[in-house]
Amino acid sequence: MKARILLVEDDQNVGAVTKKRLEEAGYDVVHSTDGQMAWEQFQSRTFDICLLDVVMPKKDGFTLAEQIRRKNDFIPILFLTSKALDEDKIKGFKTGADDYITKPFSMQELLLRIEVFLKRSKAAHSTSEKRTQYNIGKLTFDYNDLILREKNGEVSSTLTQKEADLLKYLCDNANKTLKREEILFHVWGKDDYFLGRSMDVFITKLRKHFKSDPSVKLETLHGVGFRFNVPGQL
Repeated sequence: MKARILLVEDDQNVGAVTKKRLEEAGYDVVHSTDGQMAWEQFQSRTFDICLLDVVMPKKDGFTLAEQIRRKNDFIPILFLTSKALDEDKIKGFKTGADDYITKPFSMQELLLRIEVFLKRSKAAHSTSEKRTQYNIGKLTFDYNDLILREKNGEVSSTLTQKEADLLKYLCDNANKTLKREEILFHVWGKDDYFLGRSMDVFITKLRKHFKSDPSVKLETLHGVGFRFNVPGQL
């Protein structure tokens, strides 16, 4: 089956050209011209990736991305926008975006990025089908269900997909020194300043989950990266 793309672009000409090129590349494309229309499409159909403009009528791209993330933590979201300010890029990643392409962009670059995210998404789905659990101090991390449990089985925290992906990588490499760029490549797919800022936000979120257990420490190694110190066997 063809991968289905939700393309949200209020400029009719840009949207039509992009849709045509994506369809020529073998994708099934649904084009929405405003954020509200896109949200209705997302709720009624299944998509493999979302390409969102930021400045749109009825609902902006940031708001739409937040709504999509509340419904689906897994689907890749790429912003296609002329807003190139640093704060806009950081805000985009905080709302749940996986990447950010500034207009005007190369169609070849867009196609390559889409291919990378679809491959990664497929691989992650394949991995998540196998129940993977880790014992982290007083908690049990269930990657498949995106939750942290107390020893008595009670749910301690519910994670987003990106939090779970990051925590799984840290668990797989516990008690090792990990370089920032190494984590970015394995979890986000590339080493990028703005993705690095996004990673710092997720690191802070993960620390809060283990705040009550002093035996677990997610240590920052300035100028190098991080070390996830966990006692015993995971």
